[in-house]
Parts: sequence; structure tokens; C-alpha cells
Amino acid sequence: MFKKILITEDLGSINHGIANILYERTGVDNIQQAQYCDEGYLRFKRAHKDKDPFDLMITDLSFKTSHREREMSSGVELIEAARALQPDIKIIVYSMEDRPGKVKSFFTDQHINGYVCKGRKGLNELVKSVDEVYRGNTYLSPQLENAMSKNNVFELKDYDILLLKHLSDGLTQEQIGEYFKKNQISPHSVSSIEKRLTKLKYNFKAKNSIHLVAMTKDLGLL
Repeated sequence: MFKKILITEDLGSINHGIANILYERTGVDNIQQAQYCDEGYLRFKRAHKDKDPFDLMITDLSFKTSHREREMSSGVELIEAARALQPDIKIIVYSMEDRPGKVKSFFTDQHINGYVCKGRKGLNELVKSVDEVYRGNTYLSPQLENAMSKNNVFELKDYDILLLKHLSDGLTQEQIGEYFKKNQISPHSVSSIEKRLTKLKYNFKAKNSIHLVAMTKDLGLL
């Protein structure tokens, strides 16, 4: 089992709850807690410098604003900083975020090892995730695993994301075409843009462009 765990969570009750249940269920007795990303990273960096590194980090994604000046304000920033310093660190995210597309990006972009949704069964799932990650597996909360296994997360190309972003900003297809042409993004003809939007609406089963933008935002793809 892991020897040294860092928990970064801004709510003290949740932070202590995670530490207590991990100690009770896994027997790990070296569990340190931080309520701010900066504090978490300082602990992480100190342990690495002292050649007594953490081998697992559990972190939330969002942290409430406070009067303290902060260099890091999100779990993603903390994850990326920790990965840069210690590439082999195992990381589990424990968060309210449940949009399949967004969660998938944490595995592909930040290379996390596990993702657990906060909720009624969250702490029990978190204990299971620690065991799975220790065994060299990845872990994903069941409700998200089910959503992703149904191919609900459609892969968007960079072109599609840019197209939908401009659409969500209120630009017309003609204006988007002009922007693409000016910035040498192909295809940029209005007919090509219209065809691509039609295909996206079909793939997402969207009724119209507004519905399409709303769906991709809900899925965390935009």
C-alpha cells in the first residue's frame, strides 16, 4: 500500500473525513492535509527535496477564493506542477465535476490515475480507487464509467471546438468563415462550415445550433 499520501481539499470536514477513512481502511498512517493548492504544493516540494516524497496525491479541482494571495487557484494547476516535479506521482481527483468530456480530459491531458465523484458513495469509492491505483490500475466512478462506455463522449477536433466557440460567442457562419480565412484556417467557406455543423448536430442529436452548443458545454467538451 502507499506509504505517504497528500490530501488537498479546501473544506476541512471533507479533508479530515478522507484522512480518517483512509487510515481506517488502508492502514496508511502518514497522511498530510492541505486546504490550499499553494500549501499543498509547498508540502509536496518539501517532501521531494527531503527525498521523502509522497507517492499518492488526492486533490479537489476547485478551491474557494480567500483573502490569501495565491499563485495556484485550481487543482489542475497543482496536478501539473506536481507532475513536472515528480512525474511518477500517482494522482486521484475527488471532485463534484461530473461532465464526461471534462473528466476524460483530465486523464488524457493531466494523466491522472483515478477520478472519484463526490457524493453519497464518494468516500467508499475513494478507498476503492486508492487500492486500484496502488495495484497499477486506473479508477473512474461507476456513473461516469457508464456514461463514457456508451460512447456519449464524441471526440471533437480542434477545428470543431474553435467553430463552436465562435458560434457560442454569437458569430454568424459568414463571420466565422471570414475569421477562418483571415487566420488561414481551412476549410473556411460558408458551405463547408454549414456541412460541418450539420454533421456535429447529427452526431450529438442536437435540434439546432443553439442546442448543439449547449450540449457540448454540458458534456465539458467546449
